Amino acid sequence: MSKRVAVVVFPGSNCDADTLAAARAAGSDAYYVWHRDTDLRQADVVILPGGFSYGDYLRSGAIARFSPVMRAVEAHALGGGPVLGICNGFQILCEAGLLSGGLMRNARLKFLSRPVRVRVEATDTPFTCLSTTGEELVLPIAHGDGRYVADAHTAAELEADARVVWRYVGDNPNGSTNDIAGICSVARNVVGIMPHPERRNEALLGGPDGARVFQSMEAGHATQHAGALRAVGGRHDGM
Repeated sequence: MSKRVAVVVFPGSNCDADTLAAARAAGSDAYYVWHRDTDLRQADVVILPGGFSYGDYLRSGAIARFSPVMRAVEAHALGGGPVLGICNGFQILCEAGLLSGGLMRNARLKFLSRPVRVRVEATDTPFTCLSTTGEELVLPIAHGDGRYVADAHTAAELEADARVVWRYVGDNPNGSTNDIAGICSVARNVVGIMPHPERRNEALLGGPDGARVFQSMEAGHATQHAGALRAVGGRHDGM
């Protein structure tokens, strides 16, 4: 049976249609959920897409984290449900405390939009279970606040727990700590990625590398969901 995938739309989201299309191309029953909604409509998976929620005022994702829908997203995550944040979605998950660290202005203070190489570091998440460790993907970035930052203690925990899911290779475009391009929560069900897999998921878009993220999501594993329920322990990742 196809996974029900809720793609949350905030004011300023601009990758929602691409994300919906990529999820549907992988076989998912994907649909939009508006930021004012409080019901995810029995979603199996939640995706927060890229864009500029609320115009990136204050800080990227800082206002979106207070949207009514985020209560439902947090409940879904704390119940072990898979959540993926792409670019601005990654920023929102960090602001909401569902992922550790935060996203800051790029090291050279410039907006970047180009392909980058990333290496898959963890395959035990709902979005990398069809990948192999060390597999390299070419995915596009499009961000001004894409530099992942974490204090030394948090960065050490991420590395020790194998919670770095993707890492930039060959070039760190934005100065991210430890070349980090994506991470997961302690329970491994909440995942954030700065590059855009939905923008490179078929030959017409330059290749199928990004499709693996959505195919993994659709394939899923019951053991991942059960493991998330055990590991989450009723708390946010940052608590």
